[in-house]
Amino acid sequence: MTSRHHIPPLHLLLALAVMVVWGTNFVVIKLALAHLPPLPGSQAELQAVAHRFGAARTTLLLLAAYGVLIGAGQFGVLFTAMRGDITPGLASLVAQVQVFFTIGLSMRITGERIATYQIVALLLATAGLGTILLHTDGSATPLGIGLTLIAALSWAVGNMVARAAAPPDKPINMLGYVVWSGLFAVPPLLAFALVMEGPARMMAGIAAADGWTWGAVAWQAVGNTMFGYAAWGWLLARHPAAQVAPLALLVPVFGLASSALLLGEPLQPWKLAAFALVMAGLALGVLWPRFGKGSSR
Repeated sequence: MTSRHHIPPLHLLLALAVMVVWGTNFVVIKLALAHLPPLPGSQAELQAVAHRFGAARTTLLLLAAYGVLIGAGQFGVLFTAMRGDITPGLASLVAQVQVFFTIGLSMRITGERIATYQIVALLLATAGLGTILLHTDGSATPLGIGLTLIAALSWAVGNMVARAAAPPDKPINMLGYVVWSGLFAVPPLLAFALVMEGPARMMAGIAAADGWTWGAVAWQAVGNTMFGYAAWGWLLARHPAAQVAPLALLVPVFGLASSALLLGEPLQPWKLAAFALVMAGLALGVLWPRFGKGSSR
Protein backbone atom coordinates (compact mmCIF):
# COMPACT_ATOMS: atom_id res chain seq x y z
CA MET A 1 0.00 0.00 0.00
CA THR A 2 2.76 2.43 0.90
CA SER A 3 4.36 1.96 -2.54
CA ARG A 4 1.37 3.74 -4.11
CA HIS A 5 1.31 6.52 -1.57
CA HIS A 6 2.73 9.81 -2.80
CA ILE A 7 3.61 12.77 -0.59
CA PRO A 8 2.30 16.01 -2.17
CA PRO A 9 4.96 18.57 -3.19
CA LEU A 10 3.77 21.09 -0.59
CA HIS A 11 4.11 18.48 2.14
CA LEU A 12 7.62 17.68 0.92
CA LEU A 13 8.45 21.38 1.10
CA LEU A 14 7.16 21.44 4.68
CA ALA A 15 9.36 18.46 5.55
CA LEU A 16 12.31 20.17 3.89
CA ALA A 17 11.67 23.29 5.98
CA VAL A 18 11.75 21.19 9.15
CA MET A 19 15.07 19.65 8.10
CA VAL A 20 16.50 23.13 7.43
CA VAL A 21 15.39 24.31 10.88
CA TRP A 22 16.71 21.23 12.68
CA GLY A 23 19.99 21.27 10.75
CA THR A 24 20.72 24.97 11.22
CA ASN A 25 19.72 24.73 14.89
CA PHE A 26 23.23 23.45 15.65
CA VAL A 27 24.59 26.81 14.47
CA VAL A 28 21.96 28.61 16.53
CA ILE A 29 23.04 26.65 19.61
CA LYS A 30 26.62 27.81 19.03
CA LEU A 31 25.45 31.43 18.85
CA ALA A 32 23.51 31.06 22.10
CA LEU A 33 26.57 29.60 23.81
CA ALA A 34 28.55 32.76 23.08
CA HIS A 35 27.11 34.26 26.27
CA LEU A 36 24.74 31.85 27.96
CA PRO A 37 26.25 28.90 29.84
CA PRO A 38 25.12 25.69 28.09
CA LEU A 39 22.74 24.40 30.75
CA PRO A 40 20.82 27.62 31.55
CA GLY A 41 20.55 28.12 27.78
CA SER A 42 18.73 24.84 27.37
CA GLN A 43 16.52 25.65 30.38
CA ALA A 44 15.46 28.91 28.76
CA GLU A 45 14.40 27.07 25.61
CA LEU A 46 12.36 24.53 27.55
CA GLN A 47 10.58 27.07 29.74
CA ALA A 48 9.83 29.36 26.80
CA VAL A 49 7.41 26.94 25.17
CA ALA A 50 5.85 24.85 27.94
CA HIS A 51 3.26 27.37 29.10
CA ARG A 52 1.69 27.56 25.63
CA PHE A 53 0.37 24.01 25.56
CA GLY A 54 -2.02 21.92 27.58
CA ALA A 55 -0.58 18.93 29.39
CA ALA A 56 -0.59 15.62 27.54
CA ARG A 57 -2.61 12.74 28.97
CA THR A 58 0.01 10.22 30.01
CA THR A 59 1.64 8.93 33.18
CA LEU A 60 3.79 11.27 35.23
CA LEU A 61 6.66 8.77 35.13
CA LEU A 62 6.77 8.68 31.33
CA LEU A 63 6.45 12.46 31.15
CA ALA A 64 9.31 12.95 33.62
CA ALA A 65 11.51 10.29 32.01
CA TYR A 66 11.16 11.86 28.58
CA GLY A 67 11.89 15.33 29.95
CA VAL A 68 15.06 14.25 31.73
CA LEU A 69 16.29 12.17 28.79
CA ILE A 70 15.64 14.74 26.06
CA GLY A 71 15.95 18.01 27.98
CA ALA A 72 18.93 17.11 30.15
CA GLY A 73 20.41 13.99 28.55
CA GLN A 74 20.18 15.13 24.94
CA PHE A 75 20.15 18.92 24.84
CA GLY A 76 22.00 19.60 28.09
CA VAL A 77 24.85 17.23 27.23
CA LEU A 78 24.92 18.37 23.59
CA PHE A 79 25.13 22.03 24.65
CA THR A 80 28.03 21.13 26.94
CA ALA A 81 29.86 19.31 24.14
CA MET A 82 29.40 22.20 21.72
CA ARG A 83 30.83 24.69 24.21
CA GLY A 84 34.29 23.93 22.80
CA ASP A 85 34.72 20.22 22.15
CA ILE A 86 32.90 19.70 18.85
CA THR A 87 31.88 21.95 15.96
CA PRO A 88 28.20 22.41 15.04
CA GLY A 89 28.63 20.60 11.72
CA LEU A 90 30.21 17.51 13.25
CA ALA A 91 27.74 17.59 16.16
CA SER A 92 24.82 17.44 13.71
CA LEU A 93 26.45 14.41 12.09
CA VAL A 94 27.49 12.46 15.20
CA ALA A 95 24.10 13.05 16.86
CA GLN A 96 22.41 11.09 14.07
CA VAL A 97 23.98 7.91 15.48
CA GLN A 98 20.81 7.94 17.58
CA VAL A 99 19.27 6.06 14.65
CA PHE A 100 21.44 3.02 15.45
CA PHE A 101 20.85 3.36 19.18
CA THR A 102 17.09 3.51 18.56
CA ILE A 103 17.20 0.44 16.31
CA GLY A 104 19.31 -1.46 18.84
CA LEU A 105 17.03 -0.61 21.75
CA SER A 106 13.96 -1.52 19.72
CA MET A 107 15.50 -4.88 18.79
CA ARG A 108 16.40 -5.50 22.42
CA ILE A 109 12.80 -4.88 23.45
CA THR A 110 11.21 -6.92 20.65
CA GLY A 111 13.84 -9.69 20.59
CA GLU A 112 14.46 -9.21 16.87
CA ARG A 113 17.84 -10.43 15.60
CA ILE A 114 20.27 -8.05 13.94
CA ALA A 115 20.37 -8.32 10.14
CA THR A 116 23.45 -8.33 7.92
CA TYR A 117 22.63 -4.94 6.39
CA GLN A 118 22.41 -3.44 9.89
CA ILE A 119 25.88 -4.74 10.75
CA VAL A 120 27.28 -3.23 7.53
CA ALA A 121 25.49 0.06 8.24
CA LEU A 122 26.92 0.19 11.75
CA LEU A 123 30.44 -0.55 10.48
CA LEU A 124 30.19 2.28 7.95
CA ALA A 125 29.04 4.77 10.59
CA THR A 126 31.71 3.57 13.02
CA ALA A 127 34.36 4.09 10.33
CA GLY A 128 33.09 7.64 9.94
CA LEU A 129 33.33 8.29 13.68
CA GLY A 130 36.80 6.76 13.70
CA THR A 131 37.84 9.14 10.94
CA ILE A 132 36.76 12.07 13.11
CA LEU A 133 38.63 10.70 16.13
CA LEU A 134 41.86 10.31 14.15
CA HIS A 135 42.03 14.04 13.39
CA THR A 136 43.08 16.42 16.15
CA ASP A 137 42.70 19.83 14.50
CA GLY A 138 40.28 21.08 17.14
CA SER A 139 37.10 20.27 15.20
CA ALA A 140 36.24 17.60 17.76
CA THR A 141 37.89 16.17 20.85
CA PRO A 142 37.34 12.66 22.22
CA LEU A 143 35.35 14.29 25.03
CA GLY A 144 33.17 16.16 22.53
CA ILE A 145 32.46 13.02 20.52
CA GLY A 146 31.79 11.04 23.70
CA LEU A 147 29.36 13.65 25.02
CA THR A 148 27.57 13.86 21.67
CA LEU A 149 27.22 10.06 21.63
CA ILE A 150 25.75 10.23 25.15
CA ALA A 151 23.30 12.84 23.86
CA ALA A 152 22.43 10.54 20.94
CA LEU A 153 21.86 7.62 23.32
CA SER A 154 19.62 9.79 25.50
CA TRP A 155 17.68 10.77 22.38
CA ALA A 156 17.24 7.11 21.46
CA VAL A 157 16.05 6.09 24.93
CA GLY A 158 13.72 9.09 24.83
CA ASN A 159 12.29 7.74 21.57
CA MET A 160 11.48 4.47 23.35
CA VAL A 161 9.82 6.34 26.22
CA ALA A 162 7.76 8.43 23.78
CA ARG A 163 6.64 5.26 22.02
CA ALA A 164 5.52 3.80 25.34
CA ALA A 165 3.69 7.01 26.22
CA ALA A 166 1.81 7.16 22.93
CA PRO A 167 0.87 3.67 21.71
CA PRO A 168 -1.09 3.54 18.43
CA ASP A 169 -4.34 2.68 20.20
CA LYS A 170 -4.00 5.58 22.67
CA PRO A 171 -2.78 8.66 20.77
CA ILE A 172 -1.87 11.76 22.75
CA ASN A 173 -0.99 15.38 22.01
CA MET A 174 2.70 14.76 21.27
CA LEU A 175 3.61 18.45 21.06
CA GLY A 176 2.09 19.08 24.47
CA TYR A 177 3.87 15.97 25.73
CA VAL A 178 7.23 17.19 24.44
CA VAL A 179 7.06 20.73 25.77
CA TRP A 180 5.57 19.90 29.18
CA SER A 181 8.06 17.10 29.74
CA GLY A 182 10.76 19.72 29.41
CA LEU A 183 9.83 21.14 32.80
CA PHE A 184 11.18 17.96 34.41
CA ALA A 185 14.56 18.67 32.86
CA VAL A 186 14.94 21.98 34.70
CA PRO A 187 15.91 20.62 38.18
CA PRO A 188 18.76 18.35 36.97
CA LEU A 189 19.95 20.98 34.50
CA LEU A 190 19.97 23.67 37.17
CA ALA A 191 21.75 21.46 39.69
CA PHE A 192 24.40 20.46 37.17
CA ALA A 193 24.84 24.08 36.04
CA LEU A 194 25.41 25.23 39.62
CA VAL A 195 28.11 22.60 40.05
CA MET A 196 29.82 23.07 36.68
CA GLU A 197 29.33 26.81 36.11
CA GLY A 198 28.77 28.30 39.54
CA PRO A 199 26.18 30.99 40.37
CA ALA A 200 28.50 33.88 39.55
CA ARG A 201 29.34 32.64 36.07
CA MET A 202 25.72 31.81 35.35
CA MET A 203 24.55 35.31 36.29
CA ALA A 204 27.42 36.93 34.39
CA GLY A 205 26.52 34.98 31.26
CA ILE A 206 22.86 35.92 31.48
CA ALA A 207 23.76 39.58 32.08
CA ALA A 208 26.09 39.61 29.06
CA ALA A 209 23.55 38.01 26.72
CA ASP A 210 22.67 40.31 23.83
CA GLY A 211 19.83 40.41 21.33
CA TRP A 212 21.46 37.75 19.14
CA THR A 213 21.71 35.42 22.12
CA TRP A 214 18.08 35.77 23.13
CA GLY A 215 17.08 35.57 19.48
CA ALA A 216 18.89 32.23 19.31
CA VAL A 217 16.97 31.02 22.36
CA ALA A 218 13.68 32.17 20.79
CA TRP A 219 14.59 30.42 17.52
CA GLN A 220 15.18 27.16 19.35
CA ALA A 221 11.89 27.51 21.22
CA VAL A 222 9.69 28.65 18.34
CA GLY A 223 11.45 27.25 15.29
CA ASN A 224 13.14 24.09 16.50
CA THR A 225 10.53 22.95 19.03
CA MET A 226 7.14 24.48 18.24
CA PHE A 227 7.36 24.51 14.43
CA GLY A 228 9.69 21.54 14.01
CA TYR A 229 7.94 19.04 16.25
CA ALA A 230 4.43 20.21 15.29
CA ALA A 231 5.11 19.99 11.54
CA TRP A 232 6.91 16.66 11.86
CA GLY A 233 4.05 15.18 13.87
CA TRP A 234 1.54 16.55 11.36
CA LEU A 235 3.41 14.86 8.50
CA LEU A 236 3.73 11.54 10.34
CA ALA A 237 -0.01 11.59 11.02
CA ARG A 238 -0.78 11.88 7.28
CA HIS A 239 1.88 9.79 5.58
CA PRO A 240 3.57 6.41 6.19
CA ALA A 241 6.49 6.72 8.59
CA ALA A 242 8.64 4.72 6.15
CA GLN A 243 8.32 7.56 3.64
CA VAL A 244 8.66 10.46 6.07
CA ALA A 245 11.40 9.26 8.44
CA PRO A 246 14.20 8.94 5.81
CA LEU A 247 13.91 12.69 5.16
CA ALA A 248 15.60 13.21 8.55
CA LEU A 249 18.85 12.15 6.87
CA LEU A 250 18.98 15.72 5.52
CA VAL A 251 19.55 17.15 9.02
CA PRO A 252 23.36 16.68 9.05
CA VAL A 253 23.52 17.92 5.44
CA PHE A 254 22.07 21.27 6.47
CA GLY A 255 23.96 21.17 9.76
CA LEU A 256 27.37 20.82 8.12
CA ALA A 257 26.56 23.24 5.28
CA SER A 258 25.20 25.97 7.57
CA SER A 259 28.15 25.66 9.93
CA ALA A 260 30.53 26.08 6.98
CA LEU A 261 28.63 29.03 5.50
CA LEU A 262 27.70 30.92 8.66
CA LEU A 263 30.50 30.06 11.08
CA GLY A 264 33.30 29.38 8.63
CA GLU A 265 33.76 25.76 9.70
CA PRO A 266 36.34 24.32 7.28
CA LEU A 267 35.31 21.29 5.24
CA GLN A 268 38.55 19.35 4.92
CA PRO A 269 38.65 16.16 2.82
CA TRP A 270 38.73 13.97 5.94
CA LYS A 271 35.60 15.66 7.27
CA LEU A 272 33.77 15.09 4.00
CA ALA A 273 34.94 11.46 4.03
CA ALA A 274 33.63 11.01 7.59
CA PHE A 275 30.36 12.65 6.53
CA ALA A 276 30.04 10.28 3.57
CA LEU A 277 30.72 7.19 5.71
CA VAL A 278 28.25 8.12 8.46
CA MET A 279 25.58 9.15 5.96
CA ALA A 280 26.08 5.94 3.98
CA GLY A 281 25.61 3.93 7.16
CA LEU A 282 22.51 5.88 8.13
CA ALA A 283 21.02 5.62 4.65
CA LEU A 284 21.65 1.87 4.50
CA GLY A 285 20.17 1.31 7.95
CA VAL A 286 17.05 3.38 7.26
CA LEU A 287 16.37 2.73 3.58
CA TRP A 288 17.36 -0.91 3.07
CA PRO A 289 14.17 -2.36 4.65
CA ARG A 290 12.15 -0.43 2.08
CA PHE A 291 14.28 -0.64 -1.06
CA GLY A 292 16.52 -3.67 -0.44
CA LYS A 293 16.15 -6.62 -2.77
CA GLY A 294 16.53 -9.27 -0.13
CA SER A 295 14.91 -9.85 3.21
CA SER A 296 15.68 -7.33 5.90
CA ARG A 297 15.57 -9.90 8.62
